[in-house]
Amino acid sequence: MTIQIVQVSEMLVVGISVNMQRHETHKIKTLWQQFSPRKGEITNLVNNRSIAMQTFTLDEKGVPNNNFNMWACVEVSNLADVPSDMKGFTIPKGEYIKILHKGMDASKTYQRIMTEWLPNSGYAIDDRPHFQIMGDKYKNGSPDSEEDFYVPIIKT
Repeated sequence: MTIQIVQVSEMLVVGISVNMQRHETHKIKTLWQQFSPRKGEITNLVNNRSIAMQTFTLDEKGVPNNNFNMWACVEVSNLADVPSDMKGFTIPKGEYIKILHKGMDASKTYQRIMTEWLPNSGYAIDDRPHFQIMGDKYKNGSPDSEEDFYVPIIKT
């Protein structure tokens, strides 16, 4: 697992979200089924990459809570023309770890970050959104799919 520490500039996104808990992964597929056909309604796209984003709070130990919002969204140049039944959101700038994730088992990648990398890194998880960017190498449901995971961090 190769981890890069990167600075991410503020990003504006538009999409739809659903409140869920970790065990409710079935909601993710439904979310994308609702969003994907409507992606063409968003007129001010920065690029054609899709973004999966999670917003949640951290518990007293700095661990993300089980209840969170999952977003299906895209990056936009501004939040002026948000289609009906969609929302705009600003991902704050900051320091992130960037990990190339291969395959479809996201929980395994996150588990490795939390148990292998984080304890000895000198960093803690920040309460900014986590997100995944799905570009040209993303192949939904395929073991050779690739996407970039971004996890917000702060120096301890």
